[in-house]
Amino acid sequence: MSQGTAEQAPELEMRGIGKTFGAIRALTDVSCTVYRGEVHALMGENGAGKSTLMKILSGAYQADPGGEIKLRGQTVTINGPLAGRRAGIAVIYQELSLAPNLSVAENIFLGDEKSRMGLIDRRAMEEVARPLLQRLNAPFSPAARVSTLSLAERQLVEIARALAEHPRILVMDEPTTSLSAREAERLFGIIRQLKSEGIAIVYISHRMTEVYELADRVSVLRDGKLVGTLGKYEVNAAAIVRMMVGRELSSFYTKKHGAPAGDRPIVLQVEDMSDGGLIKNCSFNIRAGEVVGLAGLVGSGRTELARLIYGADPKTSGRVLVDGKECKIGSPQEAVDSGIVYLTEDRKALGLFLDMTIRENIGIGVLDEDSHPGGLLNLRAARARAARAIQSLGIRTLNPGVTAGSLSGGNQQKVLLARLLETKPRVLLLDEPTRGIDVGAKSQIYQIIDELARNGAAILVISSELPELVGISDRALVMRDGRIAGEVQGGPDNPITQERIMALATLTEDSKAA
Repeated sequence: MSQGTAEQAPELEMRGIGKTFGAIRALTDVSCTVYRGEVHALMGENGAGKSTLMKILSGAYQADPGGEIKLRGQTVTINGPLAGRRAGIAVIYQELSLAPNLSVAENIFLGDEKSRMGLIDRRAMEEVARPLLQRLNAPFSPAARVSTLSLAERQLVEIARALAEHPRILVMDEPTTSLSAREAERLFGIIRQLKSEGIAIVYISHRMTEVYELADRVSVLRDGKLVGTLGKYEVNAAAIVRMMVGRELSSFYTKKHGAPAGDRPIVLQVEDMSDGGLIKNCSFNIRAGEVVGLAGLVGSGRTELARLIYGADPKTSGRVLVDGKECKIGSPQEAVDSGIVYLTEDRKALGLFLDMTIRENIGIGVLDEDSHPGGLLNLRAARARAARAIQSLGIRTLNPGVTAGSLSGGNQQKVLLARLLETKPRVLLLDEPTRGIDVGAKSQIYQIIDELARNGAAILVISSELPELVGISDRALVMRDGRIAGEVQGGPDNPITQERIMALATLTEDSKAA
């Protein structure tokens, strides 16, 4: 890569870009430069203007008068998505837009089908698609039906579709949100390959580790304005967070609930939990007002253990006690009745009803409480419940009647939390509670967790982000191969560290010291 040299014209220059929607100023005087063969990360909270800026670049939106876009030194007017594609700009959005009932080749050329004598020529499309897939080391054929592919494989189809347009600039919006660590690493390899081929890549992500690994430079937006751009060796979490939210990283993880004293009552006891497969003889407890982290590598069994406790999957052995009383849990409803709730790691597929309103999502678990004696829903009570939850959790919405699917990731997560809290749980099992949300929303989730602990709840937090676990946990349990490999105690004289957690997770020599 030769980005940033005095001799090289930028692949892309956006100067003085502004955008107004009615009375709302979405972008103000934003400027950005991207070079050939560069991965340029674009970061900022939800609503900071990242997507708006990229939609202007792709032609989906038109900028306000006064701004300028240059491609390879030439001023251009991009007055629609087709003009954007013709200019060599391709966008891969966070939500994949494939037709599952069509083949891979048909999806790659959707809207630009190859034909022969007035009929779609599927064989010709497959022949052109084949080298594109080989370029990405895709393990499926152009004739494969998209519905048979995994999520990671479908993403390869999206990338192949973008490459079919021979882009000079590729925009990737949160591409790893639904990928496992192994799938994400494979994607990173493809990104590096495309970078080596000279493609300029704009990479939108909330994940610091990805930005460290991939980005040559990072630009940060806040409230529709460019805060600044960091070079490769200037990138660090503290600087990025400070630019994104205007405050220091250290303020994110302040624990006000305090580590619980040893004489506080035990709220949750898990004894000898097994599933006959991965999970083997797991036992632990959590006291009132305690936040316990559950760490481990991908595949170690963290989510599986939480689902066993919650009754979402059948166990072969084990007991669950809440406040000293054994609970007969054979289903999620029985867990909720026992005071245990579970926040799934996949809020869209397994948590929220995206087509239902915020009010309906919040109240759906306590409909009996908001119903008249005859069973008819008491709308006044349901509205009051939703209003209280929206205010209490700081859910940003103009109207509780909008659908949950229309909200940002952070606000969706708060709606899901609000639903769980309406059941007044004693135990919360939170599986990746900040996955796919920006740092500002993460800070708000941490505050909610801290408040719940102060009110005496017992909280188990599963997270793949070690700085998060270290920051919010009073102590950490570490899983390895379906077992609890050990515990990392916290405290002023014996703090939880990422190194101690990883030692147990990987069974290194240092694990004895954890």
